[in-house]
Amino acid sequence: LITYAELDYVIDGNQLIPNDPRFPEMWGLNNTGQTGGVADADIDAPEAWEIFTGTRDTVVAVIDSGADYNPEDLAGNMWVNPGEIPDGHDNDNNGYVDDIYGIDTYNGDSDPLDDHGHGTHVSGTIGVTSDNSIGVTGINWDVQIMAVKFLDHQGSGTTSDAIAAVQYAVDNGAHISNNSWGGDPYSQALYDVISDARDQNHIFVAAAGNGNWIGLGVDNDA
Repeated sequence: LITYAELDYVIDGNQLIPNDPRFPEMWGLNNTGQTGGVADADIDAPEAWEIFTGTRDTVVAVIDSGADYNPEDLAGNMWVNPGEIPDGHDNDNNGYVDDIYGIDTYNGDSDPLDDHGHGTHVSGTIGVTSDNSIGVTGINWDVQIMAVKFLDHQGSGTTSDAIAAVQYAVDNGAHISNNSWGGDPYSQALYDVISDARDQNHIFVAAAGNGNWIGLGVDNDA
């Protein structure tokens, strides 16, 4: 076990362990059997961090219920619109006034503050500031999270608001979007905006689905 004086994290074997107090609870990142589960049934995050811990050059749009951009853990990795000044004007002429952290297509404004919690949870998983002796650990220690809210306080939204959210993310430079939502019926317009995003080298990450109404997995292809 080697601890480097100039760094907070610890290297244990071939694993990089961040100095965050709640990291030991995060069995999905590093499962030691701490909750009674199968050891190493995880995403091998510490092994991956030995190679790469993320970069602020990557902008990930979280298209969801927004994000709570106030807590220190998440605030440090929030995307800040480089063309906007909080002065009541649309400085970058993108159609949104003071869209500093993103937008809210559900309420039709530029404040994506989360009033549900799901978007904040997703954002934290993707990349809270990590190895800082605070809270939990993000998969990316460094990243930019663009908050694009289209779901309301109950976690529901419309297809048209989802389309506007995807379009905003692509138009404002997000390289990737996380879309932990789904619905029906099929929408050609939603398909078209996702297809256009792909053509612009945007990676649209979609939820695999939570199963049917009693939680059993379903055939996504069907």
